[in-house]
Amino acid sequence: MKRTGSTKGLAGFILLFCILIVIGCALAAQNDRRSGMNMPLADRHAGAGIGPGEASDKPYKIMIDPGHGGKDPGSEGSGGEWEKDSNLALAAKLYDLLKQDPAFEPRMTRTDDTFVELDDRAAMANDWHADVMISIHGNAFEDKTVAGTETYYRFDDGLRLADIIHKQLVDALGFEDRGVKQESLKVLSLSTMPAVLIEPGYITNPAEEAVMLSGDGQSREAQAIADGLKQYFGER
Repeated sequence: MKRTGSTKGLAGFILLFCILIVIGCALAAQNDRRSGMNMPLADRHAGAGIGPGEASDKPYKIMIDPGHGGKDPGSEGSGGEWEKDSNLALAAKLYDLLKQDPAFEPRMTRTDDTFVELDDRAAMANDWHADVMISIHGNAFEDKTVAGTETYYRFDDGLRLADIIHKQLVDALGFEDRGVKQESLKVLSLSTMPAVLIEPGYITNPAEEAVMLSGDGQSREAQAIADGLKQYFGER
């Protein structure tokens, strides 16, 4: 009887030990998942083994948002062109450029002259789990001499993205540097990923509008944004 009891006790101890190991592994996995969710998006990719000079097995999701559209034309340029049209033209060039790079998977909140609510624009990016969102606009002011490039962000996780893309745009266009600014813009406030709103120049300024409406100017703008994204995520 003593030997039987000893054997049962040993078996019970082994079973309890196995259960504790299983529970410990489950808790460790849960903590890893929570830690991953709290990481910045760039760090999450880095944690998956992506670093400088390395290729990702999954492209970065880039939501491109051409501002305004449809019943909301935006500002009128000095030559009578509407902001919604130049926004869409630049967005399309950026989309085509990123589409050629396997590092990126671009989408657009609108692909034609349609109106999309600001809430819906952010929701598209959030539901898709985009890595970043780029909202494209053109600046305007009643004084046609006002000019320059501005970039906006809302939350701290968008500041680095704004700084990088802003510098690329200023270098590419040569317009006055009006700086990176923090603003509570709705499309940025509702986005759950790093998001920026770019104003490459003033469409009410004849000289800047001419560049922003030209094929060469839009190509330079699109390339500057693409280069900024590559720098932001790390050169591949």
